[in-house]
Amino acid sequence: MIQVALAGNPNTGKTSLFNNLTGSYEYVGNWAGVTVEKKVGTLKQVPGLLIDLPGIYSLNPVSRDEGVATQYLLSEKFSAILNIVDASQLERNLYLTVQLLEFEKPLLIGLNMIDVARNRGIQIDYEQLSALLGVPIQPIVARTGDGCSRLPLMLQQSSEQSAVLFRLDYGSILEQGINRLTELLPTHTNLPSKRWIALQFFEENPIVTDLLSGFVNREQLLDLRQETERLVQEKTGARSLHQYIRQVRGSFISDIVKRSVRVTKQATYTMTEQVDRIVTNKFLGIPVFLLFMFLVFQFTFDWAGTPLSDLLDAFFTGPLAGFFEQMLTLAGTSGFIEALILEGILPGVGGVLVFVPQIFILFLIISFIEDSGYMARVAMVMDRMMEGVGLNGKAFIPMIIGFGCNVPGIMAARTIEQPKERLITTLLTPLMSCSARLTVYSLFAGALFQTHQALVVLSLYVIGIVVALLLAHLFSTYLFKQESSIFLVELPPYRLPQWKTLLRSTWEKGKGFIKKAGTFIFGGSVVIWLLGYTGPSGLHVDINNSFLAAIGGLIAPWLTPLGFGTWQAGAALLTGFFAKEVVVTTMNILYAPSAAETLQGAVANVYTPLQAYSFMAFLLLYVPCFATLATIRKEAASARWTWFTVGYALFIAYLVALVIYQGGRLMGFE
Repeated sequence: MIQVALAGNPNTGKTSLFNNLTGSYEYVGNWAGVTVEKKVGTLKQVPGLLIDLPGIYSLNPVSRDEGVATQYLLSEKFSAILNIVDASQLERNLYLTVQLLEFEKPLLIGLNMIDVARNRGIQIDYEQLSALLGVPIQPIVARTGDGCSRLPLMLQQSSEQSAVLFRLDYGSILEQGINRLTELLPTHTNLPSKRWIALQFFEENPIVTDLLSGFVNREQLLDLRQETERLVQEKTGARSLHQYIRQVRGSFISDIVKRSVRVTKQATYTMTEQVDRIVTNKFLGIPVFLLFMFLVFQFTFDWAGTPLSDLLDAFFTGPLAGFFEQMLTLAGTSGFIEALILEGILPGVGGVLVFVPQIFILFLIISFIEDSGYMARVAMVMDRMMEGVGLNGKAFIPMIIGFGCNVPGIMAARTIEQPKERLITTLLTPLMSCSARLTVYSLFAGALFQTHQALVVLSLYVIGIVVALLLAHLFSTYLFKQESSIFLVELPPYRLPQWKTLLRSTWEKGKGFIKKAGTFIFGGSVVIWLLGYTGPSGLHVDINNSFLAAIGGLIAPWLTPLGFGTWQAGAALLTGFFAKEVVVTTMNILYAPSAAETLQGAVANVYTPLQAYSFMAFLLLYVPCFATLATIRKEAASARWTWFTVGYALFIAYLVALVIYQGGRLMGFE
């Protein structure tokens, strides 16, 4: 069985090719940093595994996701490398190709996006390019699958052959340094090509340097590098050894591109450039983004989502509830079981599932944004604002991903190069309003803000972003040592997503919501109902005398200044720690709307618009769910920062909700 490493620059179509060759589905997005760790799939046509490595520009890592790729090459056993290259950006992509060739493993190049290159008048002589590099090349279009079917067999053939010896002449001084270092390395080790190791060391690859320190005295290593760098600088005038190596590779790449590529038409303004003149404009960029988000929520709630949710709600509370009631009566079940199902499980799970249409519509639009290429533009537009708070535009991408779910958003922070910015982004991404919170917004917006649902929900998303930016400035100023920032983001061409990919992406995002409803929320409904059904005096107590009322009553006084100081609100917020959707489950059980009344109607009788908005703002900002906290603990590698997230989130949520409610009362909104 062969094992193939899939490597390439960000946004070259690696993940699309991975899905095509393995038949599995991984997250596809038209921006850099979609894959932040290696993923493994089984090849469809030949016995073997395909390992999808994070997108990297170089094997010399400057971020954690690039480090994953380098560490894999150093420590894992594999048969061959499949290097995917963007044909429309050939010269830039070939820099990584050269480094992979120097690794001396069998290598196959998948020359992707040949359709884009052709449209730009770029003609590539594949046979000539293959001869110059000494490796086989297969032209492909990963999005449509054109040419991809030949790759598995070619990979199997490449794995059975020896790697072609690829050597660039780096000049007598560096070549002498390479030879001196390889002589210092022990003969019997599991290290890859010693020449590649030496070149990576002279490029100051920190992972390789740490590895070599286990075989050679570190001071001896550093002395060799300093001496070689001094001699190279004296002879060539290069600023550093790293720059000199890049120049040598760059000259080689430029030469082979000249010999194998022909441009047949003059460059003109493309559609991408014309659209970018508006959406990336320093004055129009942010207003365009806000307008777009408003239209997203308008469509999600007012135009499509709410009518579908109302139909689903009518089904759950009418025919479905009647069906279960009849079946339980015919089965002769006990009153306890009947109450558990009809008053606990069905309202709890159904109360969340009614919002499935809105969740899926939002995910569909988000998937469209991601695959169209607009997401990277948002990061670019936000860069100036992010710089003002101590971050850069790249930090905004994990936050945008957090709109779907905070967990992958936090994991996407691995693509940020600077440790300080990466940690701040990890700590602040939970402030982004995830899809789980959307169920609560839908409930309150439909109940109390029928004519302004989109505007109310958009304002909550904006509150999360604004609070995150203010805290980023505070944290970067007082908690973390300042360090220089690097902002590199790929601006891919706009493209119209394929419906098959779009629908599959939407389903992959949304199925977690349904799965959670069938597992976690199901269990939560049982527990919440039991706590409301039992009390110190026994079973089947009045809910106001239940254990749930006692638990919620402990924090209710603290919530009174925020406008929702009831034990029901306290109990709902406590259960929201496990999953934000459970807040709706809890309310559906506690307020127990009748057959003639919906949960939204019951909520409208308990909350005023000001109280509801204060509650939603508190829910937006307070303690992240358990899964998010576990991810923060893993990514920050610190229990201290995890507890810090809990503490600051509670404080900020209380402060913001207090200002909203008390300020609203002073202005006469209640």
